[in-house]
Amino acid sequence: MADRENRSLNEILAEQSPAQLQAIGISLAEAAAESQALLTEVMSSSRPRIKSSEKSDPFGMMGAYGRLGQSLATNPQALINANIELWMGWVNLWKDFTLGEVSESRDRRFSDPDWSANPAFEFMRKAYELNSSWMLSLLDSASELTTAEKRKAQFYTRQTIDALSPSNFFATNPAALKAMVESGGQSLVDGLRNARADIKKGHGRLSISQTDETPFEVGVNVATAPGKVVFRNKLIELLQFEPTTEKVHARPLLIFPPWINKYYILDLREENSMIRWLVSQGLTVFVVSWRSADEVTRDYTWDDYIEQGVMAATHEVLARTGSDDLNAVGYCIGGTLLTGALAHMAKKNDRRIASATFFASQSDFSDAGDLMVFTDEESRRNIDEVIKVNNGIMPGEMMGDTFNWLRPVDLVWRYVVDNYMLGKKPRPFDLLYWNADQTNIPGRTHHTYLNDLYGENKLSNGLFKVLGENISMKDIEIPVTIQASREDHICPWHSIYRGAQRYGGDVNFILAGSGHIAGVVNHPNAEKYQHWTNNSLPGTPEAWLADAKETKGSWWPTWWTWLKPKSGPLKAAEPVADAGLGNAPGSYVKMRLDAIAAGEKPSDQYSRPSAITSKPASVPEPKKPTATQSAKTTSAAPKKTPAKRAAAAKKTPATRTKSKAKANGAAKPKTAASSKSTSATKKTASTKSATARKPAAAKSKTPSKSSAARKTSTKRQGKSGTSTSRPKA
Repeated sequence: MADRENRSLNEILAEQSPAQLQAIGISLAEAAAESQALLTEVMSSSRPRIKSSEKSDPFGMMGAYGRLGQSLATNPQALINANIELWMGWVNLWKDFTLGEVSESRDRRFSDPDWSANPAFEFMRKAYELNSSWMLSLLDSASELTTAEKRKAQFYTRQTIDALSPSNFFATNPAALKAMVESGGQSLVDGLRNARADIKKGHGRLSISQTDETPFEVGVNVATAPGKVVFRNKLIELLQFEPTTEKVHARPLLIFPPWINKYYILDLREENSMIRWLVSQGLTVFVVSWRSADEVTRDYTWDDYIEQGVMAATHEVLARTGSDDLNAVGYCIGGTLLTGALAHMAKKNDRRIASATFFASQSDFSDAGDLMVFTDEESRRNIDEVIKVNNGIMPGEMMGDTFNWLRPVDLVWRYVVDNYMLGKKPRPFDLLYWNADQTNIPGRTHHTYLNDLYGENKLSNGLFKVLGENISMKDIEIPVTIQASREDHICPWHSIYRGAQRYGGDVNFILAGSGHIAGVVNHPNAEKYQHWTNNSLPGTPEAWLADAKETKGSWWPTWWTWLKPKSGPLKAAEPVADAGLGNAPGSYVKMRLDAIAAGEKPSDQYSRPSAITSKPASVPEPKKPTATQSAKTTSAAPKKTPAKRAAAAKKTPATRTKSKAKANGAAKPKTAASSKSTSATKKTASTKSATARKPAAAKSKTPSKSSAARKTSTKRQGKSGTSTSRPKA
């Protein structure tokens, strides 16, 4: 088989009989008919479902090249030098060609033997490589470009270079020509049929298939970790997974995945599932499953994701487990959201989250990689227009295309060659199935992400607002682990490292091998890649890496060494209580974009917030009646010292139960007299100080307020699908 694959195009042509050549001719005629049908379908198809901007240059490519030309014009000597180098390169190329010198390419696109053995294809390859180097060298000569202008010019130059590769054209791709001859022309016919199928799948736009999606079904052979949906509002389903150990740690773990794509990247297969691995360590694991934006959630804001996502899930986890606090994880944009929530909670003296871990998550966007090409002011205006013409929603298909074009060689042109030129059917691959299972995003939420974070870097600079108040990352004093991946092209590790220095407490930084997905999801049993650790956090990422210790294999065990002491004592494991909302993975994760576009809806059986009978006085209710009442409750709460927090974490379940019973016994029904007493405490600063010195009294009043709120919880529904009515005075 290997010898067959290494045969040259000339050898294959020489073997063809007249009958085989006739078959090729018949297939070429059929291919011509397929081409005509393809063009007809594209021209006559209805307007694509996803509307894009009508601007001819929505992301400013021509403007970037215009500024590049102006910069080169001011430095003619640099341009002359670049052209001289190009000319010398061509002279050497002709010399090598005439002398018959052969060299192999390290580029995977040119792995076919004919790219080196066949003089014609070798010349095309070397000419392409020479011209590519020249085009990139011009950018180095444009010294007057700003950083943003140079980034955009480099990005589009690389896109142009990748698109013009001779491997991307049928007539100049030896592998495609050999496949056509060997198959009697059938590969060409099959490739055109694959293209027609992708046009149909994209409703008039080319939607390149990266995998065969038919073998996969969410909840059947992907996302199969046993568990239940324990809470649902209009934005999230909260999943709790069944324990697999006799005892579990008392402090639960709550994971906030990104809402760009879906949570089950953490639960693809049983053998690589992070969720199953965490459960096997004796953790009670909860995961948020975000709803893909539709007409119900299209107007949701970043603050709604804080309230109905982070705060609602945190409240429910503590209510269901009886724990005073939890450990949290945020992945990618889910980590950015968690950072904002933690800063706001710190400002409000809300200590329900004891530690946080961030997977591939940025909080400093001053140099956030190639995605910044799409987040300059001109590009953001274009994206706002896209959101507007799509009824307030950022379409998931366009988000998917954006990420694919960040790595066009691997995620675009590879499949153009395989699917359309070689006529291959994509192979089933669970990771690529997940990658294609995209999600819509509420336009207002996406606007905040691009403008306030990418555009103005407000979170890192202390200018970002959560629930109407400015927040600072320095206020986050809980211990955090920050993971980054060395080859991540979406969240570059240098960018993540800069954000790590903004937190106000202990920071444990871990650098993993590989990229945005494989660097995070790397099961220890796979024995792949490596990771680096360093107990210090010097000023630059280069200094950190220079002194870091490299360890072979997954970073998960290293993280667990850090997390385990923060997970509390062991207690008897219990099965997940049935909330009547169905089993994991739930209904939100099963909503595909086509189904949403057709008007289908997930389950609308929403939950009411669970009651917490006892909690630290510094913890606010999950949904306060008014901002004023929330602020007053927070100000009256006593602040725990680190020693007290450590002592609280060491309590056994039995001790905690006794403490809660005692607190419940101390609570008294709220009477008119107690209401007057509460009002009286607000009149003077000295009275406030006296109240702050009596935490027991504060605790006794808080449950009464929440009880009153719960009595009116069925009056009217808000964005969360739960009550937003205010308790009576």
